[in-house]
Amino acid sequence: MRIRKKVRRVLTALAVALPLVTGVSALSASTAAAAGPDPLPLTVTNNSNRSDAVHLYVLGTNLNTGKLGYVNAAGAFTAWPPGANPPSPAPDVSIAGPGNGGSTTLRIPRMLSGRVYMSFGQKIKFFLTPDGLVQPAPWADGDPNRDILFDWSEFTYDNGGLFINSSQVDMFSVPHAVGLTNGAGANKEAGRLKPGGRENIFNAVQGQSGFSNLVYNRLRVLAPGKGLDTGKFSGNYLDGYVTSAWNTYKSTPLTVVPFEAEPGKKFTGRTGGDDVLRFTDTSGAEVASFSKPSTRDVFNCDGRLHAPNDQVVGPIARTLCAALHRSTLGSLHTQPTYDAGQFYKQSVTDHYSRIVHEQMVDGKAYGFAFDDVGHFESLVHDGDPRTARITLTAF
Repeated sequence: MRIRKKVRRVLTALAVALPLVTGVSALSASTAAAAGPDPLPLTVTNNSNRSDAVHLYVLGTNLNTGKLGYVNAAGAFTAWPPGANPPSPAPDVSIAGPGNGGSTTLRIPRMLSGRVYMSFGQKIKFFLTPDGLVQPAPWADGDPNRDILFDWSEFTYDNGGLFINSSQVDMFSVPHAVGLTNGAGANKEAGRLKPGGRENIFNAVQGQSGFSNLVYNRLRVLAPGKGLDTGKFSGNYLDGYVTSAWNTYKSTPLTVVPFEAEPGKKFTGRTGGDDVLRFTDTSGAEVASFSKPSTRDVFNCDGRLHAPNDQVVGPIARTLCAALHRSTLGSLHTQPTYDAGQFYKQSVTDHYSRIVHEQMVDGKAYGFAFDDVGHFESLVHDGDPRTARITLTAF
């Protein structure tokens, strides 16, 4: 099983972007011969029922050179020019999007990993530093994009084919589905909301105790990690639950089987008196250890739950982070759990992710960084894509 490296890190209003993918590898997915056209047609269809002008952007990293840049509608990649300190405005690289009921076809070059941004009414303001691009950070009060309605999809198109997902890891704003058609004519789709899903998400988060401040002007709902970092969410919300889960494994062993295709590869965790959860492999050798994480560590899937791109510590960390978001750690002692009916059952849980998942047609979303543990993410992949699509759905 391929380990998907979490490449994107926390961005602030003055952060320089790293390669931009959540739950999708920014490296070549396989050594197989490249399949699919180069560039790949990607059609954006506007079924939003809104009259606002739509602006599109294709931004990302050239995987052959490592350079950050943008792509025009024809699929040509251009590296960003040097920026300044303080950050200077980036060139306007927007592509005119479709009006309501219409479609616009973009083209994505192979060996690109990045984002397709879509904004309504106003263009997004991007900035450049000497090191790269500053991404919008609308969770920050001073961000110039805070009052613009926009969202993005994330993708990697490389020799392993196309990976494309809708992402709610940072926020939820514009409902959109992603999809592709492969060489055999099969269609794949993810990220489609139920009818009325956007309104339901806003209302449910607004009404959830402790989460209401994550809703901003009906433009977006912030993920708890982003709310926490900007004072809109409690920094100790999960502390009691995490302590209870960690204490459970002082007397009960935790079994982590991180690779679905390798059920014999197991790790056993036990919490010591120092509140460190230590894991041993089947030989009894200690292979990983995790101090009790904070609420921030859990919601950002980082800090004491940092997941390196290896075959042991990273997979265990990912599994723990997913189980804590889904509030199954401490009650289900073999992880990960593949039964979504067991998720989010505790009163203290990631209600943001729960609510977003509930409003998806197929129940899949990227409610947090490692929502792909157990395959619950809103991602489509194919090694032989022929066309791709993003559909802006009604709201």
